[in-house]
Amino acid sequence: MYRTALCAFAVAALLAGCASDEGALSGAGAGAGAGAGAGANGPGGPGGAGYAAGRGAPGSEEDLVQSVGDRVFFETDRSTVTPEARATLDRQSAWLQQYPRVMVTVVGNCDERGTEEYNLALGERRANADRDYLIAHGIAANRIDTISYGKDRPTDPGSTPEAWAKNRNAITMVR
Repeated sequence: MYRTALCAFAVAALLAGCASDEGALSGAGAGAGAGAGAGANGPGGPGGAGYAAGRGAPGSEEDLVQSVGDRVFFETDRSTVTPEARATLDRQSAWLQQYPRVMVTVVGNCDERGTEEYNLALGERRANADRDYLIAHGIAANRIDTISYGKDRPTDPGSTPEAWAKNRNAITMVR
């Protein structure tokens, strides 16, 4: 009995050490690895295979951000999905297919230039472009809401070309 308990403790310690080493070697979730799998309670359940230390629970907002990325960027006055954005949206689509119960909101944002009305409409077109791309790649429309904040919620409050580029985005958020 004592030997069995000691062996179980040793195995648990080894597994905990492996998880800690994996997080340290991979930059604690800073990369874009798959990192998610079906858990003991189904996809997105607790204990998912591939759940790494420092990464959010499988199917969570943190998992989305760390595993595949939550935002895409747009050119000035455009809502066209760029090749770089398509790559991120392809990863988001695969992630959402892995977690069929997850619902998301896509938020369209703009830089500070232009009128409030123009930026709200442009942010809506950006959010809709992302939503339409995800739907075309197999995600059910009823899982995706959209909203535009126009220029009201900047990622970077600066008034520089670099800040404007960061603020021309659409962000996918788990709800």
